[in-house]
Amino acid sequence: MSITLLGTILIVEDSPSELELMSYYLKESGYNVIKATGAREALEKALSEQPDLIVTDVVMPGMSGFELCRSLKRNPATRKVPIVICSSKDQEIDRLWALRQGADAYVTKPFTREQLLRAIKSVTI
Repeated sequence: MSITLLGTILIVEDSPSELELMSYYLKESGYNVIKATGAREALEKALSEQPDLIVTDVVMPGMSGFELCRSLKRNPATRKVPIVICSSKDQEIDRLWALRQGADAYVTKPFTREQLLRAIKSVTI
């Protein structure tokens, strides 16, 4: 039985365990996964690999997920790619700020597989 790929998702996460967990959930659900451990690497991969969606953490060394959102939304090549923020920041102000930076959905950690997939499906056609 072959799995039909639903699309390609770029995961941006500096925690190896979180990165593996998200990758596992998404691959098992039929997505092709690209991994980046930081925002700068993610910017390069977003341009070169053209993912259908990006899931990013907020707190990362060097460049935050919020800064990554702004950069992606300013670039014509990545402007239309949906972004799901996945963060341990769970205050309403964090959600609002994420949306103002260009994020399309927000999931708080710890999350279930269903919560992650629901957020992804909510921003894809």
